[in-house]
Amino acid sequence: MSRPRRNPRPPAAVVDSLNGRRVTIGGYVVPLDLEARTVKELLLVPFVGACVHVPPPPANQVVHVIAQRAFQIRDLFDPVWVTGKLSVVSSTTELADAGYRLDAEAVEPRPR
Repeated sequence: MSRPRRNPRPPAAVVDSLNGRRVTIGGYVVPLDLEARTVKELLLVPFVGACVHVPPPPANQVVHVIAQRAFQIRDLFDPVWVTGKLSVVSSTTELADAGYRLDAEAVEPRPR
């Protein structure tokens, strides 16, 4: 028995004027390389559980983050601030498509 095919989403519009800007963006961590509680590569998503428990948000709401240095996470439900250079570059992971890439200089806990 074959599985029904997902209806493909139209591409989500990204904001090209953000390309190359240094930004600070808040969101939630979906680790892509979790070792214990240390993360260096992640998806930054706008709400808890995105990509894991529910369908992922559109690509223009997902940022593929690569940190210069690995950082510790306390809890996946804790929001973070990520600071670094943003690029309008799409990528595809097993969990979601991302419309942006952020080369992170810093990842810090954000008060709830």
